[in-house]
Amino acid sequence: MTGTDVQKEAEDSGPSGYAAARLRLLTEEARSGPPRRAALADLTDDWLTGLFAAGAEGLRGASLVAVGGYGRGELSPRSDLDLLLLHDGSDPKAVAALADRLWYPVWDLGLALDHSVRTPAEARKTAGEDLKVQLGLLDARHIAGDLGLTAGLRTAVLADWRNQAPRRLPELQELCAERAERQGELQYLLEPDLKEARGGLRDATALRAVAASWLADAPREGLADARRRLLDVRDALHLATGRATDRLALQEQDQVAAELGLLDADTLLRQVYEAARLVSYASDVTWREVGRVLRSRAVRPRLRAMLGGGKPTAERSPLAEGVVEQDGEVVLARAARPERDPVLPLRAAAAAAQAGLPISLHAVRRLAATVRPLPTPWPAEAREQLVTLLGSGRPTIEVWEALEAEGLITQLLPDWERVRCRPQRNAVHIWTVDRHLIETAVRASEFTRRVSRPDLLLVAALLHDIGKGWPGDHSVAGEIIAKDVAARIGFDRHDVSVVATLVRHHLLLVETATRRDLEDPATVRAVAEAVGSQGTLELLHALTEADALATGPAAWSSWRGSLVADLVERVSAVLAGDVPADPEDAAPTAEQERLAIEAVATGSPVLSLRAQTEPPAGQEPSGDPEPLGVELLIAVPDQPGVLPAVAGVLAMHRLTVRTAELRSLTLPDGVDGTVLLLDWRVAAEYGSLPQAARLRADLVRALDGSLDIAGRLAERDAAYPRRRGVVAPPPRVSVHPAASRLATVIEVRSQDAPGLLFRIGRALEDASVLVRSAHVSTLGANAVDAFYVTGPEGAPLPGDEAESVARKLEETLRG
Repeated sequence: MTGTDVQKEAEDSGPSGYAAARLRLLTEEARSGPPRRAALADLTDDWLTGLFAAGAEGLRGASLVAVGGYGRGELSPRSDLDLLLLHDGSDPKAVAALADRLWYPVWDLGLALDHSVRTPAEARKTAGEDLKVQLGLLDARHIAGDLGLTAGLRTAVLADWRNQAPRRLPELQELCAERAERQGELQYLLEPDLKEARGGLRDATALRAVAASWLADAPREGLADARRRLLDVRDALHLATGRATDRLALQEQDQVAAELGLLDADTLLRQVYEAARLVSYASDVTWREVGRVLRSRAVRPRLRAMLGGGKPTAERSPLAEGVVEQDGEVVLARAARPERDPVLPLRAAAAAAQAGLPISLHAVRRLAATVRPLPTPWPAEAREQLVTLLGSGRPTIEVWEALEAEGLITQLLPDWERVRCRPQRNAVHIWTVDRHLIETAVRASEFTRRVSRPDLLLVAALLHDIGKGWPGDHSVAGEIIAKDVAARIGFDRHDVSVVATLVRHHLLLVETATRRDLEDPATVRAVAEAVGSQGTLELLHALTEADALATGPAAWSSWRGSLVADLVERVSAVLAGDVPADPEDAAPTAEQERLAIEAVATGSPVLSLRAQTEPPAGQEPSGDPEPLGVELLIAVPDQPGVLPAVAGVLAMHRLTVRTAELRSLTLPDGVDGTVLLLDWRVAAEYGSLPQAARLRADLVRALDGSLDIAGRLAERDAAYPRRRGVVAPPPRVSVHPAASRLATVIEVRSQDAPGLLFRIGRALEDASVLVRSAHVSTLGANAVDAFYVTGPEGAPLPGDEAESVARKLEETLRG
């Protein structure tokens, strides 16, 4: 059935015919995108025209007007109908009756309706008071009735908008900024709002309003395609969900991707991010131009008076060779010749970032169109300008985005294309891969005084996740790419090797510090062998912190910083020639010895709680120290079941375990008995910590079997039904036989949950293995825990026995 046939059916059959024709149009596979939106608008126009004609018989001086998205002819499957019934005020009763004849059939079909009834004067007055109403009227389109009435309103509203632009545009900019603050940036969100988030459809509409003011205009290239892409995704979202929603939820992304004929949800998100990035960049450029024009208008009368009526000349201040500042932007000097100066893009970018200024759109486009490729390897100046750009701090981001918007980044670094706009589907990362790399460089710029080779730190920060565009382990793939890039930009063989090592091992320190026993000499030696030198260790320490800070709030804390600093200190000692002491020979502290003696004397657990707020080694106090958690020291006469008992009691009291270490303590001469010492870091999930006396009382009951921890935890879980959400992947338990010569390392990766450590501890006790230490790490909703276990005699487990324990533990956690 053709579009004409569909419209004829709607006209002939009234509301039911319109509903059938609408359904047929939305389910036609042959028509989608702009043609379907336009056809849906035309179909709806014809239906409403029929309703208007039937209800307005004999009435003059009235018209039906589409505004907002409907006015633009952009009707998505579940879009609201934004309608204005315009009248000249001569017959209010007839207009009210006509409104009923229009609105009720729309409501009867279950369509969302945003409606108003106004005279032209009332419409202009309301628009003057409400910016959102005025924006909707800018897209007013006549549907039926008195065409002259509609045309007169359109002309008046546009004239009002242009006359009031110096006052209304700053208001519109503030409205956009407030919305961005609430909704976030579309180009980075895993579940973005296609309409409200920054870079979404609302911002694209705001750019149309700016253009209509004649005060400034947005960069047009690619903007219409970006808007179309976002509208296409919204159409598919409406069809997939059957709801009027603009939020692209995780559970619906695969279905929306299939509706659009895309490979998968990641391909969908990448297209959305690319469109949003273009809209965001156009918004930045446009609002900057609006500000420039308004400032120019404000000072022009004074300048004219000072210059005797002559035209003022914009001041140009030199920044670098071929680069000047003019009117708050970085532009190319008149004598600049990009076609002869391949370093100019990097020189201009570095100068802009150092000055904290944006690069003008005209300058970036001229560079992209005319500059010659850099030779391989790059000249020293090009490499130095790249390092300067990366080391400029927060202004680097805006400058980098300007270069990327015009394709200059992928021209300089072709490998960048694979990570550009690439989503990261985990709760820890808050940025796309490419933005995370720039954020890491920005964070690393704060640490350049801590390292002897800040240039290597900044380049490694830029490249550390470059392998995420390739299959397999991104650190392994990234090492290969980093070698190639570092050599191409002109580093010598030694520096290339250092950058590659940093990229290959950028996760080594934090993973080892949070998941391995730092008292085990094998752990420290393995890190020292991987790093190789003091200089590389220094760089890796800074890169580790920069990477974590750029990831998101869940990836770094003073606690993690202290663990990494401790590991770095131990590795540094090994690289300097010192041999780490065997943990069995480590002398207890005075506090540990006191608790152990008291535990032997009383025959029961003894514990102490102490807050830890000291900064990690090598860091200055922040003035407002962040608690590292609370140190929980427990001394218990040696007996079975200590780990699950302690973990269970802590879970009952809603305490989160950050690290856990358990070992046998050698007592002073003359003191009989063996004591287990637990040195843990804990934090309250919410509220305050329980009193030590309550913890001790419950621990005594747990150890003598009178406290049913499993039952108590099960009752609590039953009282709080699980919410529906994304199904977590199953837990995985693995054995790392080479990680220690003193014990077998069993690593557990699982969805974090209250009582998880209790379940693991009980399963290990049931397997008749001894836990020397436990290292707990929680990243978002994921727990990664490492347990150093031995057999009853204290030796590492044989290979087959270790695998059997791991499989049984995995089955327990899956059950």
